[in-house]
Amino acid sequence: MKRLAGIFVIGLFFSSFTLADDYVVICNKNMEDLSISQVKAIFLKKLTFVNDIEVVPINLDARDPLRLKFEQEVLHLSFQRLKIYWTKEHYMGHRPPVSMKSQESIKAFVKNVDGAIGYIDAKNFDDDLKVIYKWSE
Repeated sequence: MKRLAGIFVIGLFFSSFTLADDYVVICNKNMEDLSISQVKAIFLKKLTFVNDIEVVPINLDARDPLRLKFEQEVLHLSFQRLKIYWTKEHYMGHRPPVSMKSQESIKAFVKNVDGAIGYIDAKNFDDDLKVIYKWSE
């Protein structure tokens, strides 16, 4: 019996290292479902309206670990490539998405602004939001 309990404890210890972190792209409940390619286009400011609603992409700060994960997973661009992209876009009159300091501020903004879209850790998700895309690390 003690051996079985020991194996169980060891299994719990190692399984805690294999649990993946989950992240979600979120929007206001009033927003229609979006494809991942639409989400990418929104964050690159190539898509600015969805069904006559102006979309407002919201980023975390540039060096936030979750932002870097989002850029790799969803945008498929490195920090450096995005920096080059936005430098070029700047000369065409386009500005990158607004940045916010915390996931809580992104949640509050997305809940209250039609067309707002952002990303947060899945453990911070609540039912006042809509998940568009989910990924694990």
